[in-house]
Amino acid sequence: MAKTPKANPNSSENKMKIKQKRKRSNSQDEHQIEQALEIDTNDKSQLSFESLNLSQPTFKAISDMELTQTTRIQAKCIPLLVEGKNVVAAAAKAGSGKTLAFLVPAVELLHKLNFAPRNGTGVIIICPTRELAIQTHAVAKELLKYHSMTHGLVIGGAARRGEAVRLVKGVNLLVATPDRLLDHLQNTKGFIFKRLKCLMIDEADRILEANFEEEIKQIIKILPKERQAALFSATQSKKLEDLARLLLKDHIYVGLEDEKKMVANEGLEQGYCVVRCAKRSLLLYSFLKRHLSQKVMVFFSSVDSVKFHSELLKHINVECFDLHGQQKQQQQTTTFFDFCKAEKGILLCTDVAARGLDIPSVDWIIQYDPPDDPKEFVQRLGRTAPGKGSKENALLILTPEELPFLFYLKEAKVPLKEYEFPEKKLANVQPQLEKLVANNYHLNKSAKEAYRAYLLAYSLHPSKKIYNARCLDQQAVAASFFFSNPPKIRFSDSSSTVKSRKSKRSRN
Repeated sequence: MAKTPKANPNSSENKMKIKQKRKRSNSQDEHQIEQALEIDTNDKSQLSFESLNLSQPTFKAISDMELTQTTRIQAKCIPLLVEGKNVVAAAAKAGSGKTLAFLVPAVELLHKLNFAPRNGTGVIIICPTRELAIQTHAVAKELLKYHSMTHGLVIGGAARRGEAVRLVKGVNLLVATPDRLLDHLQNTKGFIFKRLKCLMIDEADRILEANFEEEIKQIIKILPKERQAALFSATQSKKLEDLARLLLKDHIYVGLEDEKKMVANEGLEQGYCVVRCAKRSLLLYSFLKRHLSQKVMVFFSSVDSVKFHSELLKHINVECFDLHGQQKQQQQTTTFFDFCKAEKGILLCTDVAARGLDIPSVDWIIQYDPPDDPKEFVQRLGRTAPGKGSKENALLILTPEELPFLFYLKEAKVPLKEYEFPEKKLANVQPQLEKLVANNYHLNKSAKEAYRAYLLAYSLHPSKKIYNARCLDQQAVAASFFFSNPPKIRFSDSSSTVKSRKSKRSRN
């Protein structure tokens, strides 16, 4: 029987096999290390707040909020952050409970270290917008109700001198927008931040979208290097990875959901309806009249459209709130909190309300004007935080020419069902409203500006194959703004729509 020849370990062929084997082994080891540092994204378990062994003051504040069980993101992030780990939480969508996911560990850290006003600032939380910062600070205030630590808020549009005075007195937990925080770090004498223990950035992707990357880099450069950090983001990108590396040395990645599957809040019933352009406003009017006892948000593509529809509804005794980027900060803040507290009402808004806000117990979210892409579609839906026992619904209004947009939503795995609103059942108020717009000077002027802004927004829409301004029936568009004939308008770059589309930077 012939003997099988022994392989020569020094042959070039065997050397190559050994190298490949070692490479596979190293690759497996690296994969195992990555897995060890990554949280199981399929684990949907929740924890009771009682099981987290929180301090008595924090647990009492949470009990006052009538919360007993954590959400998934809270169950994953709170224990890690309480242990002092650095965390990057991706796909952390609105309504997931992420605010408490980073605020609870922040409060626990300050409590454990017995922070007092004389110690200065121990935790800084950066938010992309004033509205989100105000909301986050309100939650922090609730959590600190039974603690002795101090809290503060610094945002653009507020009185800087008053902020500086509070910072010098000592703010232990500080919520801030990037611009104003950098301003105080550079210019407020007596602001003690050298004892900072933790830096947290919420909606990090939104901060990068708003071109605050340079400000964040300067902030990180000024603040102490030896401190804990956490970064929360709804999406992932190369810029986000770069920011994570700059902010954090070693960190644990918490992945919560498949980013490719852009699903809004669980329990949200999403649908669309198709209506001729000329009948769009009648559909909206009929819908709002039937849902006056509920809480409804309506998204428009321009400030001018929000202004016109708000004025029109108020003329016909349909009360509503309006929220847009041309309002002063105090007015935006007041409107936001008034609508949050309201049991029913209508909020007309631009995409200034499409990111970073959690509005409780909204019954319907109406996308009256088309979003730029599926991500913005989902971001608009993500504005609501479910109320107890409430059922939320979303409605996208499309014209027959805009139906191809559904293809992009299908590609993004956004589930939608079709709603039918027969035209014969719509309120027959076109003649009366055309007469009102024709005879009221201010309303007529507002309608013209809204009409112009709509055409401009349509022409600037990135999806030219779907939203083709050249194919628009201007007679039908005019009818949707209650004109019997298209008004003569003049386009200029000073239009609020052009400005809002050219610059996405938030006003902080």
